[in-house]
Amino acid sequence: MKKIALTVAAMMTATAAFAQSATESTGVNSALGVAPKTEDFIMQASASDVFEIESSKLAMQKGDDAVKKFATQMIADHEKTTAELTALLNSGKVQGKAETTLIDDHKENVEELAKLLGAEFNEEYIDDQVEAHEDAVDLFKRYAEEGENADLKAFAAKHLPALEHHYKMAQDMDKD
Repeated sequence: MKKIALTVAAMMTATAAFAQSATESTGVNSALGVAPKTEDFIMQASASDVFEIESSKLAMQKGDDAVKKFATQMIADHEKTTAELTALLNSGKVQGKAETTLIDDHKENVEELAKLLGAEFNEEYIDDQVEAHEDAVDLFKRYAEEGENADLKAFAAKHLPALEHHYKMAQDMDKD
């Protein structure tokens, strides 16, 4: 029995090392204004970039002119942050692993978005953008203020104004 308990504990510890911390994934850190761990920040920031790029590529095919204009900027800006984060990770200044494909929740969002057309598509895409950028602004702000790694803090601080701008743009489009 003791052997089973130790095995389960070891497996849970190993799994937790590859997964987002419970306090970050449940939103407790956000509610308390606590900075995410470096690994959590990297995972969430990179997953957000992948989602922004993939959903915006879909918007380039299905959106109206205003949505396509917004999507073009999202693709360009989020490809830039992906490249910068990758360079930081490759430099050895920051330890972690970036997401390179859609995480499950984002995959479901993109799949649902792909089923929509016209005004329904535009509305859902913009709603997704408002939510994604609200989360990204919160994440980047918390890490920029109190993150563990100085280089990653600088990265977060550098990109926070652009994310805030994206958030405002999405909110403005949501009002229309």
